[in-house]
Amino acid sequence: MPAYNCASTIAEAVDSIMISNFLPGDELIITNDCSTDDTGDVLAGIKKKYQEIKVIDHNRNKGGGAARNTCIENSRNELLFCLDSDNVLEKKSIAPLKQYLLENQADVAAFQHLYYFSSGIDTTDNIWTLPHGTFTAQDCLSRTFSPGASGNYLFTKKSWLAAGGYPEFAGALDTWGFGLRQLMTGSKMIVLADAYYYHRLLKDSYYLRDAWARRKSVSLRALQLIIPFFDKIEDESINHIFSKKGRYSWMENLEKRPIKVCQNPKKTTVWKDHTVESFKQNNLPRRVLNKIRSFFPE
Repeated sequence: MPAYNCASTIAEAVDSIMISNFLPGDELIITNDCSTDDTGDVLAGIKKKYQEIKVIDHNRNKGGGAARNTCIENSRNELLFCLDSDNVLEKKSIAPLKQYLLENQADVAAFQHLYYFSSGIDTTDNIWTLPHGTFTAQDCLSRTFSPGASGNYLFTKKSWLAAGGYPEFAGALDTWGFGLRQLMTGSKMIVLADAYYYHRLLKDSYYLRDAWARRKSVSLRALQLIIPFFDKIEDESINHIFSKKGRYSWMENLEKRPIKVCQNPKKTTVWKDHTVESFKQNNLPRRVLNKIRSFFPE
């Protein structure tokens, strides 16, 4: 659990884990990302209440992605769930999510619904819903709302390693970028029908402070997250992302103009019983470099 200036919300988040979702062998690791409010004192009190909790302190504020990575780097278990410090789990909701992941041999399992609340979990302000079942890279790049955008889901440490961890340069896009990395590196992502958690609405939330306050640059920042996977993106979509208009708006307009993922890579036979898969963009590095150079005319 990443924690930054969350003194007023983190106790409820922790209780939702420890009271009915924490089982023998589980661990709860919280990284205090150099909070400037009373979060440290609140965590000290929580640790007295739940001695199983491990608290790690960053000496400098590094951002959500780094705080999440620190938690995972200090974990011993293979299955991980990242809950934000202002959100709340439904009672006994993790066990069925874990069972769903294991039964389907998946790498990532997410709740279908996000119940948004501002005053208390008994009063829902809004509901966001994901399609249940398998969630693909194409799904992620066809809609603004995805498990990664929520950031609160179950995944394997193996998928975290394959993805290279949470991006630490992306600000509040860290969880979206991590979800994209997981999907693009082969993780199987699934959504459990009729399952949910409570997502708190705050006027000064991490997303509103960072991504929404600088929303004109969201697509430009997301560009850094998608560039490493351009070998899996259709040429038409790459041209759109790098266009003068698209580079500032492609992410916000995913429903109107999805980014197209290559579905059928061309297979080239090397010798009997062995093949090499190559995507259409076989001259990718030069094309991408030329696109980037076009941003900075001499």
